Amino acid sequence: MKNILVTGGAGFIGSNFIHHLLRVETDIRLVNADALTYAGNLDSLADVADDPRYHFVQSNICDGEQMGAILRDFQIDTIVHFAAETHVDRSILGPRQFIETNLVGTFTLLEAARNYWLNEKALPLQSVRFHHVSTDEVFGSLALDEPAWTEDTPYAPNSPYAASKAGSDHLVRSYGHTFGLPYTITNCSNNYGAYQFPEKLIPLIILNALEGKPLPVYGDGQQIRDWLHVEDHCEAIHLVLTKGKNGETYNIGGENQPANLTIVETICAILDDLRRDSPHKPHRNLIQFVADRPGHDRRYDMDTRKINAQLGWSPRHTLEQGLRDTVQWYLSNPEWVDAIRQRQEYKGWLDANYKSREEKQ
Repeated sequence: MKNILVTGGAGFIGSNFIHHLLRVETDIRLVNADALTYAGNLDSLADVADDPRYHFVQSNICDGEQMGAILRDFQIDTIVHFAAETHVDRSILGPRQFIETNLVGTFTLLEAARNYWLNEKALPLQSVRFHHVSTDEVFGSLALDEPAWTEDTPYAPNSPYAASKAGSDHLVRSYGHTFGLPYTITNCSNNYGAYQFPEKLIPLIILNALEGKPLPVYGDGQQIRDWLHVEDHCEAIHLVLTKGKNGETYNIGGENQPANLTIVETICAILDDLRRDSPHKPHRNLIQFVADRPGHDRRYDMDTRKINAQLGWSPRHTLEQGLRDTVQWYLSNPEWVDAIRQRQEYKGWLDANYKSREEKQ
């Protein structure tokens, strides 16, 4: 890897990946291409903005001319494709943007890479890689007694978001099989950690609890997820880029299976400890069960034996310590949080998603 394009680098996982790559790789040039939609935040990259290895270009992956120009101008040999609409609830309220970004955007980016790498033969084929970052939600939902998903599990997406990501996975594979485009894919479980947009469960619970607001829990709170610390995810992607085999898919998970209610209760206990003078203690008293999400998947679980056996990766963070570190990060970065929460779009989203849900008695 010499010249790396990171799409969606101003988002949660993308910004963490840029931080990681600049820490571990010295002789690179990194281009961050981001449209700066509601979830994009350059404040997350303020500490690397002046790094001579880092370049930001505001651009949209659906614009083929822009993508082609970036590949040529920076002689890109590695694409790490994070850019996507990612929130299931948003995909239920407005699925069109998910189709445009996740499907059309990925197609447009693949076409730009095919033209530059394969048609123009700008770089040796063995030196290029298109890495696609995907999700475990493409596999659907598991019953309590079903085994974890492997890389060979058939796709069965249940939300517009999951369907759009499944489609983009298929597009990437098709470009590898049909055109010979070098690629890898990773499917990850639920991420958490620093710089996560506060519409997602963990930062939402942290910030609401600090202010004594209700902590909304969908349905009975027994939906099971696998939680992956974002730093572990970034390390895994870097390993796939440097040691992973062309045309392979790798599952990345945190190797845990708590219920959502357990996550919320754990965060409450951490806040009770870190903010012992809080007038809202015990914070678990703020928990409020609300109407469930339509078609809410019941359980996710990732089998990570392949990436462990072939590349030697396993998560470094335990869930308990990772959650404590995450809570502490939000406590220590109120300016970053306040800048996002003042955006009108963010306030409107919270009203649209949560105020419309009646409290579950």
